[in-house]
Amino acid sequence: MEYRIEHDSMGEVRVPADKYWGAQTQRSHENFPIGVGLETMPAEIIHAFGILKLAAARANHALKPEKMTAEKLGTIEQAAGEVISGALNAHFPLVVWQTGSGTQSNMNANEVIANRANALAGRKLVHPNDDVNMSQSSNDTFPTAMHIAAVYAIEDRVIPAVDALVETFLRLEAENGDAVKSGRTHLQDAVPISFAQEISGWRSSLQRDRQMLELSLPGLRELALGGTAVGTGLNAPKGFGERVAEEVSSLTGKRFVTAPNKFHALTSKDELVFAHGALKALAADMMKIANDVRWLSSGPRDGLGEIFIPENEPGSSIMPGKVNPTQCEAVTMVAVQVMGNDAAVGFAASQGNFELNVFMPVLAYNFLQSARLLAETICSFRERCAVGIRANREKMRHNLHNSLMLVTALNPYIGYENAAKTAKKAFRENISLKQACVELGFLSEEEFDRVFHPEEMI
Repeated sequence: MEYRIEHDSMGEVRVPADKYWGAQTQRSHENFPIGVGLETMPAEIIHAFGILKLAAARANHALKPEKMTAEKLGTIEQAAGEVISGALNAHFPLVVWQTGSGTQSNMNANEVIANRANALAGRKLVHPNDDVNMSQSSNDTFPTAMHIAAVYAIEDRVIPAVDALVETFLRLEAENGDAVKSGRTHLQDAVPISFAQEISGWRSSLQRDRQMLELSLPGLRELALGGTAVGTGLNAPKGFGERVAEEVSSLTGKRFVTAPNKFHALTSKDELVFAHGALKALAADMMKIANDVRWLSSGPRDGLGEIFIPENEPGSSIMPGKVNPTQCEAVTMVAVQVMGNDAAVGFAASQGNFELNVFMPVLAYNFLQSARLLAETICSFRERCAVGIRANREKMRHNLHNSLMLVTALNPYIGYENAAKTAKKAFRENISLKQACVELGFLSEEEFDRVFHPEEMI
């Protein structure tokens, strides 16, 4: 491998000749051999850095044109655009497990953009600190990148995935309004419910989760940029934060504003905790939905067997013909991961010591993993399971009419205690509710038939 010599305030460093990163990135790459190639800074953060560096350059050009000249701006715009597009992803090698402020990742972005800009200019025109990092600090850029990435993740990935699954459930509701089945509480037989009503519970949960995700967005739209090192805005021109927020909004097509209190923006990460709470709520509901589908499809002969789900792949290496609810299992595993991530996000957010939170990379890593996993598993579950759910109406009818909890319909006519006696006699002697009720003398056969209509109990 060929190398070139780069330098920083600590001296000279050898850097791979074919990479755009510089000395500070290289030092971090060497000093933190933790999860190399596996737990690298999320691509969403790199993309967000490209956006904020471009926005900052434009704001600096407007406010300090003597320093951010048109020539510098032009090359930075092109280089930052390549970062945004993902064309320079190979030049961002740093791991999550680095300094808690994300300083090295900020410098990674500064160095890559500067060196790429210089390559485009054909000379040393742009400096990573003086130009690309102008009016900024790692302490306000990294939280800004986190918020930009979080808004993208929720708006462009999670919410569309939820909306698509809601539409699928709405279709299933329309198709199954006349499918009446036994309800279940405590995993025990309960009074009847239509399959459409059961699905409506799933659908409504997702719609409520969507509302909570929407509620989390205003806080995430506030950007720390303009606070610089400790929130005072030292070395940033007046109006820089506002101008940058406008530029970020223009570049993304999403609404962002400058954080009203930069001291809060640098040290507190409560907006991300709140937003991840909404992700955790979604994970909890997806866990419930997936488990319901898994239970309802269990069997096919010795379980509940009240619905059919798509058969996607063989389920066993030893039991021929076995098919398992694998999409449901993927959902439940993702839900567990998200719940674990929520603990990490909460702990990380609590580490705002004085004027800076120093657990930001791990917070970003866990937040973005949760959003990505949820979006992908919801899409997969919809495409490979939910769209193919079919009611096994014969099994539903069989289970319904065998349910002892249908006795609840008799409460108004024979009273709770007599109804309980009827159910217990029917279970003990393995006879029908009708036979038990008649034998106990609570109702005649004609009276029973007149008041007992399971399909009308929903």
